[in-house]
Amino acid sequence: MSKEFYYTIAKPFRAEQKIKGSKFIASVASVSSRDEALLFLEQIRSEYFDATHNCFAYRLGAEGLDVRFGDDGEPNGSAGKPILFSIKKFDFSDIIVVVTRYFGGTKLGIGGLSRAYSSTTELALSQCEKKIVHITTAIRVLCSYEDVSTIKKLINEFAVSATEDYKDSVEFIVHIHQSKIDEFERKVISSTNGRSGVFPV
Repeated sequence: MSKEFYYTIAKPFRAEQKIKGSKFIASVASVSSRDEALLFLEQIRSEYFDATHNCFAYRLGAEGLDVRFGDDGEPNGSAGKPILFSIKKFDFSDIIVVVTRYFGGTKLGIGGLSRAYSSTTELALSQCEKKIVHITTAIRVLCSYEDVSTIKKLINEFAVSATEDYKDSVEFIVHIHQSKIDEFERKVISSTNGRSGVFPV
């Protein structure tokens, strides 16, 4: 069965903590493309231009397969990967996390750095408001005015969202989970005695 939804965050969020004198700040945003992710990264780098490091990871898409991370001068694998691991742990996608570090004078070692970057990320993500993203297919429904109430009931039952346009006949653009399309189409036709039709957009 194909995936019908995934989670991102509802709004940007920021959290910070101090570890052995170093300040770590996690800035989190919902993004829908690589360009948006990299733009957010540049904004954080500009805001914290005087920071020692601005490390990041992003994860995009329904399956969360489009990923990228960077250590920004920290030892290889000690920052970006732990941030990405924490994003996956919370099962968010369409998201970027930038963790800014102001060095406090005490070296943490690779293990300590990994824990610091992952715990700062998780501190932020644990407080983020979840937002569901539905994976839908758009289809077109054409019906006569006499069948509008019947079609609207079916849309309320099956669809995630819909728009309507009233002309000589009534056109609905319906966004629906793939697994429900066949049943929806059957009910549209049967409940209107074939007067209404379902078409691809």
